[in-house]
Amino acid sequence: MATQGFDPQQPAWIMASSGDTVTWGDLERLSNQMAHLFRNHGLQRGDHIALCLENHRLFLAICWAAFRSGLYFTAISYRLQPAEVEYIVNDCEAKLLVTSALLTDTFRGFANKLENAPVCYMLDGVCNGATSLEQAFEELPETPIIDQSYGQSMLYSSGTTGRPKGVKKPPIEIPWGEGSAVLKAATSRYNYDGNTVYLSPAPLYHAAPLGFNMMVLRAGGTCIIMEHYDSEAALSLIQQYKATHSQWVPTMFVRMLKLPEEVRHRYDLSSLRYAAHAAAPCPVAVKEQMIDWWGPVLYEYYAGTEGNGSTFITSDEWIQHKGSVGRATDDCRVHILSDAGSELPTGEMGGVYFEGGGKFEYLNDKNKTASVYTTEGWSTLGDVGYLDEEGYLYLTDRKSFMIISGGVNIYPQETENALITHPKVIDVAVFGIPSEEFGEEVKAVVQPVSMSDAGPALEAELVAYVRDQISHIKCPHSIDFMEELPRHPTGKLYKRLLKDKYWAKA
Repeated sequence: MATQGFDPQQPAWIMASSGDTVTWGDLERLSNQMAHLFRNHGLQRGDHIALCLENHRLFLAICWAAFRSGLYFTAISYRLQPAEVEYIVNDCEAKLLVTSALLTDTFRGFANKLENAPVCYMLDGVCNGATSLEQAFEELPETPIIDQSYGQSMLYSSGTTGRPKGVKKPPIEIPWGEGSAVLKAATSRYNYDGNTVYLSPAPLYHAAPLGFNMMVLRAGGTCIIMEHYDSEAALSLIQQYKATHSQWVPTMFVRMLKLPEEVRHRYDLSSLRYAAHAAAPCPVAVKEQMIDWWGPVLYEYYAGTEGNGSTFITSDEWIQHKGSVGRATDDCRVHILSDAGSELPTGEMGGVYFEGGGKFEYLNDKNKTASVYTTEGWSTLGDVGYLDEEGYLYLTDRKSFMIISGGVNIYPQETENALITHPKVIDVAVFGIPSEEFGEEVKAVVQPVSMSDAGPALEAELVAYVRDQISHIKCPHSIDFMEELPRHPTGKLYKRLLKDKYWAKA
């Protein structure tokens, strides 16, 4: 695989708001020049770089340059505080860092605290401690470096349940230009080719958007990069560019479904053939509405940054197994284990473990790595679920979010799924708070469609609404309202931040 094999005039990606286009010819030139820059700084195969950027027009070019240089590249959320960025840059031992003028204040907050003296570059400007990346490579050769080899991302968990963890996978040990097993599997699953037009609505620093974009590029397709997510804008872009592929999270579906009916049906979405989604369980009612609207083009998968295994399900399969995230893909097998490590029978709920998927380690944390592996070498992402008789996996929730109330285990996801379908609710978080009588009780925090509705009347309406759908023990004892929940742009909820406030009060 090499960029030279693609039409140099074809767009590799287009920035949605500006229309700024990077062609395959541009990408070949830019990535080769940056690869030479990496070598000039002494970076060799297996070394690390870091980038902390918004969805910048050169984001993927930097990743592509590292990818063809055999480097690990760590993309960092530009929304983090300086101390959080500092921790990741130090922890991954990056030898080179790229940021942008937009993040000057963030950079200044940690620049003098970096432990490994990385070379620091900035896009669109300079500041004390960071020089211009564009100027650094503009005079370098546009031809490939002589020792090209595959690198790969080394990303950090989003830290929803604690400090982020670096997920390091083994190097890709095949000659540059050959198709990897991961590429072949993705191409087979989603039919990527040179005619693929992929709409990317999420931040590029996250594992799924970065992975999908890189796979589409490896197949010679074109990516449409949204700088910021907006539901109606996403629908408009599908129509404008006749997008064939896309990748979403359930919160995006919820927001699109809350659009006025005339807006939802204003755009032609008939070009869309694959709408992949993951990152969080999708409420059954939400997915039913999406399939009714978009047709059977939704493809759900369950996987993690760790790459230790995955499941997959088509729309047609899901209609027969509503609520499932699919069956294990060809390279792995799913096991459901008790807390004691014994395998549970079909239908019983326990920890979800993968056998046979990719290997990984949590960087600089042997104890954490060991904690997610069994003696058989199976690994878990920390989720709880069960299998049906046909091998379809159903996720219940993350084990760390479980509420124990009066000795009963309650998983918040079911309560959240019930609340989110109410027409006055746009987002919700459910978790346990201290209770003198029961140890914990169920608490909900709701983001209403309109804050003018927030108050005791809506609280009573929502509690009654949930009590009509699920067991009363799983229903919230009380509901608070917020203008916006602390949700990661990729869809993951920072439930820990909410929960900690209530426990701190106690």
